Amino acid sequence: MNTKTKLISGCATAVVTPFKNGYVDPYALERVIGYQIENGIKTIVVLGTTGESPTVTYEERDEIIRCAREATRGKATLVVGTGSNSTKTAVRLTQRAQELGADGVLCVTPYYNKSTQQGLAEHYLEISKSTSLPIIMYNVPSRTGLKIDNECLERVCEVENIVAIKEAGGDICEVERKISRFGDSLWFISGSDELVLPFYSIGGAGVISAVANAIPKEMSTLCALIEQSRYEEARTLTHKLSPFIKELYAEVNPIPVKCALSQLGLIENELRLPLTPSTRERQIMAELIRLRQEK
Repeated sequence: MNTKTKLISGCATAVVTPFKNGYVDPYALERVIGYQIENGIKTIVVLGTTGESPTVTYEERDEIIRCAREATRGKATLVVGTGSNSTKTAVRLTQRAQELGADGVLCVTPYYNKSTQQGLAEHYLEISKSTSLPIIMYNVPSRTGLKIDNECLERVCEVENIVAIKEAGGDICEVERKISRFGDSLWFISGSDELVLPFYSIGGAGVISAVANAIPKEMSTLCALIEQSRYEEARTLTHKLSPFIKELYAEVNPIPVKCALSQLGLIENELRLPLTPSTRERQIMAELIRLRQEK
């Protein structure tokens, strides 16, 4: 039985980083986080992939974490992305997140330089020794070129503050095999919005969602229905949300998500290069209108 801290249960939102005229827009970030909390989201993740973390400076990171901590205080758990392809940098970012009041951290695997599975395990062990915060490993090989395999998991799964793994590899059969082997010592969280229902069915604990930025109530409701074993309703809602989820992944995340949030009046539709605004505004708006009409 898994007795580790369950940092995420149900739907967590990987929130965008709003920009305005080239700068972080803290007021828009507060609006986005407030929108999540008002619609049932209990965990906020900042500075992940959806938060455009590779383009954010150290000073901006501090501003974002402080803003998010204030907006979530007493209302939601705050998880901060602190991954890097440099172990030393990941340790520094993790310690800074703890200083600024994070409840946990999300650490993506090293990218570009990558590593062996031995090096990957050492990477996470060094981070774990640097902090008392719960750590979620992040497996997203399509972006990093590196996969978390069993060899790594065997070395880190018993570490007390390495509590979970966010799986965004897209192979649910592989995830099922990992859960059957390591599910008593790690929580498994989906990083794929389109796989929430099947992910739960194999023993997953929830989802870190990008599309929840725009539809937090629907995504939190979906997770609640599954956790209450109301599977027929969950299947119906999954089918309803599927076209919208597909549209929000038609271009690189978070390009469509920011477009949707701007159409909802929550942020400016501004990204940092190399990301550029969506070319599918009409399709995204059509899907938002459809979801509202089908409520």
